[in-house]
Amino acid sequence: MQLRQSLKLIKLGYIICLAAEIAIAAFWIVAQPQEPPVWAPMVIPIVLAMFVGIRHIRRRMTLITITPDRLRYEAGLFSKTIEMVELVKVQDVRVHQTFGQRLMAVGDISIETAGGSSRIVMTSIDNPQDAAEHILKLAQAAH
Repeated sequence: MQLRQSLKLIKLGYIICLAAEIAIAAFWIVAQPQEPPVWAPMVIPIVLAMFVGIRHIRRRMTLITITPDRLRYEAGLFSKTIEMVELVKVQDVRVHQTFGQRLMAVGDISIETAGGSSRIVMTSIDNPQDAAEHILKLAQAAH
């Protein structure tokens, strides 16, 4: 099983940026103002789309892989951080959802382990309860 951050908020961000571009272009065509230049109002949605794109790239570079005996956490684009934890060492799995996350069926998962790295956190994943139950089942089977 692999866990990645949800694409729901990223898609929403892209849709909002596109809608803003279309609204500004439509206003520009209808109103035909002379000042400032045509491209100037388009800068704001483009900058917002860049932030959404950065979030999208960051999402692609964060991954939790769960095998029957281990949990592997990877994060990073240019420099990578990889943590491998035996499922026997998993002590607690927590799910936290804000009201907005509950409406979108996403949430944050926190995996507490025994040993040096005590907590692994993955934000905004789809169906976090199912993932937490799967991790706990595998951890109990590993004992």
